[in-house]
Amino acid sequence: MSNQQPMTMAQKILAAHTGREHLAVGELVDVNVDMVLANDITAPIAINEFARLGVDRVFDQERIALVPDHFAPNKDIKSAEQCKQMREFAHEYGIVNYFEVGRMGIEHALLPQEGLVLPGEVVVGADSHTCTYGAVGAFATGMGSTDIAVAMATGRIWMRVPETLKIVYVGERQPWVGGKDLILHTIGLIGVDGARYQAIEFTGPAIADLSMDNRLTMANMAIEAGAKAGMFPPDDITEAFVRSRAQRPYRTVGPDSGAEYARTIEIDVSQIEPTVSFPHLPSNARPLSQVGHVTIDQSVIGSCTNGRWEDLQQAAEILKGRQVHGGVRCIIIPGTQEIYLQAVRAGLAEIFVQAGAVFSTPTCGPCLGGYMGILAAGERCVSTTNRNFVGRMGHVDSEVYLAGPAVAAASAVLGYIGGPDQLPEADA
Repeated sequence: MSNQQPMTMAQKILAAHTGREHLAVGELVDVNVDMVLANDITAPIAINEFARLGVDRVFDQERIALVPDHFAPNKDIKSAEQCKQMREFAHEYGIVNYFEVGRMGIEHALLPQEGLVLPGEVVVGADSHTCTYGAVGAFATGMGSTDIAVAMATGRIWMRVPETLKIVYVGERQPWVGGKDLILHTIGLIGVDGARYQAIEFTGPAIADLSMDNRLTMANMAIEAGAKAGMFPPDDITEAFVRSRAQRPYRTVGPDSGAEYARTIEIDVSQIEPTVSFPHLPSNARPLSQVGHVTIDQSVIGSCTNGRWEDLQQAAEILKGRQVHGGVRCIIIPGTQEIYLQAVRAGLAEIFVQAGAVFSTPTCGPCLGGYMGILAAGERCVSTTNRNFVGRMGHVDSEVYLAGPAVAAASAVLGYIGGPDQLPEADA
């Protein structure tokens, strides 16, 4: 029998990618990576650094993904130049997974959909929300563009092995409470630095029946608690999602029994209402019953956090037979072209347009104050995005309130932040 000390999920995945049987928390290690990604903001910086390395090829043409999603379709000349630089690099170095406009999506919705990020893998990206892929059981983390340049050249990165925070969710969820509400409540509980440079393991019986769309939402916002990674131990839901999509073989990895955690927190989800994070931090979370009367000018439903199929379904359920409030702009952005097409075929696009909403091509757009939804001074937006920092979606005197798709859709109809239970009956 081995005397090896039990390891967390993060330790086990990193150990497998260093050729070691065991890694201790705090060790500095050289790690082989399975996938490297960048977008139209971060890739140009990485490409410039890559050129300085003096190498003539990337480490693996099939293990790099380049996605123009932040300012694409090109919003201006500068964004066009950045997308052009990425396109030319992809062509020159034979990057297989370059996703042109028309094929693309928001990167953190697109890569899981395409089976390019898999259980047990190490994924690094020049975007802080790369942690999204922990939902499929990967160790996924964001890094700076210089690190990504080196990873594109060598297939390796170095890092410190993080300790792990275990969060156990128990109880039965209330109506309209989804992954976004669970993660906003959690960040409100532990703070924006509550998991600083830690991996989070999301576990517990209340997670067992949580869909992959909801898990992706939660893992996406692990960084908003300061986490290095946010991971769900693989189960049948993981396998059902990954099996038909996987572009290469994979091996699921879960934590060892008896693994040592920095701390363990238990959260009773039956006590969680639909949740709203007030400006200007994701941790400024309040249950819907304590929001008060907050009028809004805009509602955004989309992003790498909540632009997936189930999010659009929920929004359509609420908007069907109802009208967006006359004082509100409602912008709905599917995460990928596949989700867009699904929404068209299922009649959701018609529901959105008839309700008075804008139904957009996939793009990050307004989430980072890019375009298609910039806020003017004094305007308020309820948004399913992941950050509500000062000036995040426009003017520094604007305000962003984070919520799930149910609250965002209901608020678009009401004209103020509220939930589906506050809506009048829909027209037949």
